[in-house]
Amino acid sequence: MARPGLEGVFADWKEREALAEAMIPMIGGLYRRNVVIYIHGLPLYNQSVIELMKAHRFVRQMENNEVSEFETYPILETLCALDLGPAHIDIGKLTSQFMVDDGGLSAEAYVKRACVDIIGRTDTISHEPMDVVIYGFGRIGRLATRLLIEKTGGGQNLVPRAVVLRPPKDPILDLNRRASLLRRDSIHGGFKGTIRVDEENHVLVCNGNVIHFIYASDPASIDYTQYGIKNALVIDSSGVWRDEAGLSQHLKSPGVAKVLLTTAGKGSIKNIVAGVNSDMIGVDEKIIAAASCTTNAIVPVLKCIQEQFGIEHGHMETVHAYTDDQNLHDNIHSKERRGRSAPLNMVLTESNATSAVGKLLPELAGKLTGNSIRVPVPNVSMAILNLSLSVETTREELNSFLRNVSLGSSLQRQVGYTISNEVVSSDFVGDRHAGTVDAEATIVDGKQVVVYVWYDNEFGYTCQVIRVGQKMANIRYPIIPLQSLSLDSAAGTAEIAAS
Repeated sequence: MARPGLEGVFADWKEREALAEAMIPMIGGLYRRNVVIYIHGLPLYNQSVIELMKAHRFVRQMENNEVSEFETYPILETLCALDLGPAHIDIGKLTSQFMVDDGGLSAEAYVKRACVDIIGRTDTISHEPMDVVIYGFGRIGRLATRLLIEKTGGGQNLVPRAVVLRPPKDPILDLNRRASLLRRDSIHGGFKGTIRVDEENHVLVCNGNVIHFIYASDPASIDYTQYGIKNALVIDSSGVWRDEAGLSQHLKSPGVAKVLLTTAGKGSIKNIVAGVNSDMIGVDEKIIAAASCTTNAIVPVLKCIQEQFGIEHGHMETVHAYTDDQNLHDNIHSKERRGRSAPLNMVLTESNATSAVGKLLPELAGKLTGNSIRVPVPNVSMAILNLSLSVETTREELNSFLRNVSLGSSLQRQVGYTISNEVVSSDFVGDRHAGTVDAEATIVDGKQVVVYVWYDNEFGYTCQVIRVGQKMANIRYPIIPLQSLSLDSAAGTAEIAAS
């Protein structure tokens, strides 16, 4: 016999399931018009019924409110009925704000007021689409290709046009094997969509995107215009060049306008962490580096804590997944310790992330030390931030601040937050944040704090790379709701409700 009060639970689930199912074509239709729907920063396009319901459930747990499919569906339904120009719309924030203060308006009137600047317009975005060339097709190159295909939307975005590789012995065999590697991934699962191999034209057709596979040993020797590619952004994930002299070779090829490096740049090259110093990208800049995965994971969290509490000094230790520059079996290596078998050992090695912090956040220059331990897992790493703050705090205060940063601040897409005491590394495979704070692991003793940050050093980092690429391409969308929380506002929940 069902317990009192639980008789309607399954019926409630089925109603919400039906609403989520009805949302899918609505979200898809908007997406094809370049109206991208989110719920508190989580993208809802190309999601299944269960994935939509999990996104709603996650937000309800994090915000401790009653936002569910019952509340978001009418908001989404109204959006679909409007003649909207391209924009990014967060129905989670829109719904939460409507529930807190509707201003005496109906849901339809409230949504119309929020979207007034994009209704009946086709000129809400002024940027042109930008061709993208992936130079190198390893872990990051393939994930970048997947993301670019996923984010094609209505077409006025970053457009994947080509992949460049070293010349193989058998180009046709190579093309088919590259297709297989893109289609299946031991860590990140199957490709979401269809891939057709066109051997005659030497292209892969991925969800309608025609991607040329070009073979060359010299980055300066390719005429991309022969493939219809012009003013392209080259995303160099080969790891061969990290300085301006090496990366400038790409700019000698006809059809190339800009270069983005998927690791830390050397010399005068700007290292950019999306969400932190993206505003430093000038319109005319040709070469940018997206910094390292660890730098991307820790800098947004450090920036938040520094601005709210102040950091006197600290130490960062990274427990990092092994990478393909290590050996499977013991063998000679150019770097100390890395020659020992990666799947069999914990390997202590240096980390350059802390020195990068001082360049990105000058106020922390010289205040942090760091090391890294490579461990026998293929993906997902953890940064442990042991910090001495300028002021005393409590565990509850620090966690509450970081939670609010993750929900509604300008660093929402960079800083994730989890409240489960059962999560482990594999739970963060595919996480799109630069890093996710493990709230249950936070330690606070007056001014001394330890913060644990999980990060998918492959996919999460690649999301950051693509965000930098979008900035380089000057891709800008109106964001609805218009108001955005500053980090200062994240110090209290009241500002979130009123934003």
